[in-house]
Amino acid sequence: MSTVIHLPVFDPVIVHIGPLAIRWYALAYIVGLILGWRLMRRLVERAPAVATPLQVDDFLTWATLGVVLGGRIGYVLFYQPSHYLAHPADILAVWQGGMSFHGGALGVALAIVLFCRRQGIPILGFADRMAVVTPIGLALGRIANFINGELWGRVAPPWWPYAMVFPAAPTPYAPDGLPRFPSQLYESFLEGFVLFAVMWALAGRERLRARFGFLTGAFLAGYAVARSLCEFTREPDSFMGFVLPDLTRGVINLTMGQVLCVPMLIAGIILMWRARPRPAAVVAAS
Repeated sequence: MSTVIHLPVFDPVIVHIGPLAIRWYALAYIVGLILGWRLMRRLVERAPAVATPLQVDDFLTWATLGVVLGGRIGYVLFYQPSHYLAHPADILAVWQGGMSFHGGALGVALAIVLFCRRQGIPILGFADRMAVVTPIGLALGRIANFINGELWGRVAPPWWPYAMVFPAAPTPYAPDGLPRFPSQLYESFLEGFVLFAVMWALAGRERLRARFGFLTGAFLAGYAVARSLCEFTREPDSFMGFVLPDLTRGVINLTMGQVLCVPMLIAGIILMWRARPRPAAVVAAS
């Protein structure tokens, strides 16, 4: 028999300061961006250097816009396009939830391309350093999901240790009261802490840092694998359910998150395969 844990009802708002409400999810974004920014200032100066700490400071605003705008637009387009087409005003209601990592990744990728071209920075070299610190924000974001009692797991088998019952209040999540996988914690561990440890170990090797695009590819492939594995324990969104049921014929029920990970995995493998060492003179000139 598994040990069943009842998740307490946490207020999604940490503190109210007048009309301002600070939420756990927003705090996760803020702390993730700050920690990633401070760590990236050190990474860009490691040989071969690709940028200056001051340029990283300037990029923080670009990264924030890429994450927030890309994450929201990605959620609208990937998950509920028909709803937001019928209710366009809801697109701005970010406090109601609804952010897509895949959309945020595309938003940051666009921000990197535009910023690096403007600054004369090697795009893949800068993206490599960004890829190393990204799992920090992923780990914190999934912990915030857990605190909010959202994006819960599928019903766990009786023998699974430490299954969890998610509360029906303050939002109507998992109202059936069945023990479920705490999939948010699994995702925080694999997509966040484990992936960060792998990326940090890879970034510690100068010959890999010199192969511009390799670390970016390693992150894309690593995230795709970690997210796809965790999705097998995560309940699909109620408004979408499983996707591609006719193609899989019920053998493997795929979620939208897993489908979106396929191009990430392919892109990651291609980037690692095509990555070549950059001579110091070429890096300096670019």
